Amino acid sequence: MTRLRVPRHRTGSRILGVGVYRPTRVVGNDEICARIDSSDEWIRRRSGIVTRHFAGPDETVITMATEAARKAMAQAGTDPGDVGMVLLASMSFLEQAPAAAPRVARSLGMSAGALDINAACAGFCYALELAGTLVRTGEARNVLVIGSEKMSDIIDPEDRGSAFLFGDGAGAVVVGAADEPGIGPVVWGSDGEGHRLIAHDRSWLDARHVPGTWPTLRMQGPEVFRWATRVVPEIARRALEAAGLDVTDLAAFIPHQANVRIIDSVAKALGLAPHTAVAKDLVRAGNTSAASIPLAMDDLLAQGRLASGAPALLVGFGAGLTYAAQVVTLP
Repeated sequence: MTRLRVPRHRTGSRILGVGVYRPTRVVGNDEICARIDSSDEWIRRRSGIVTRHFAGPDETVITMATEAARKAMAQAGTDPGDVGMVLLASMSFLEQAPAAAPRVARSLGMSAGALDINAACAGFCYALELAGTLVRTGEARNVLVIGSEKMSDIIDPEDRGSAFLFGDGAGAVVVGAADEPGIGPVVWGSDGEGHRLIAHDRSWLDARHVPGTWPTLRMQGPEVFRWATRVVPEIARRALEAAGLDVTDLAAFIPHQANVRIIDSVAKALGLAPHTAVAKDLVRAGNTSAASIPLAMDDLLAQGRLASGAPALLVGFGAGLTYAAQVVTLP
């Protein structure tokens, strides 16, 4: 029987470059408070958020993803023809079909494979693991991983429980081959029993039958906080163990930018060393779901505090409920 030919496995994969796009409009807490019963002091105390970016009519999930990807490719020195797959993580793209990723690929001058991924706030980490596997197995020379969100499209600006949390933006990385592994084993999973903790208040079918309705995202904050502060330290420790590292080896901790109280709680539970940089991009960007980790990574790198090749722990968690964690070496 004739045997199939399969690609030769490579030693490893790693992040080669990072790029981001932040919408031009910056929205402060006072503007948000004009439509909800809250205050700047309350929002800062509850979430740590001071500002967020809201995209304009011409800034879409696709256009923001495209610009972030261009910057990541430029930093990595990657040509469009060298990209074999585009993975776009988003929970706010409003068209079920066709997907956004093929249009991003087209905007970049590519005919690469292209796929949308919806794992909400864990979407970037999910896509990163898939990208690393594609590169290591030889199925793709390079893979674009993008998180792009226009959360302002799916929130209710008058919902006191969530309107102040979310922002818009996009972040992207190029994943390519490496002599040494630069993306550690993923620890991922889901808890579908808790899917209603972060969910739309109605389905799109309801919107068809009841004129004037528009499904918007709702979140049960206290329950989500308790879930995240229990699950995230556990999967973070497992990701470190899988990568063969101790918590003191970490140069950076880059979690999903959900809430500064969650970030501080997890950092304390992990016992991070004083030298470990903790990403808190949400202070100026808010919660950007699948885009938050690459945006936060770029922010830390721009500060010049981290060396290329330094280990960073990434943890995504959110609606679904989904979660994923892995250790990576920074570009």
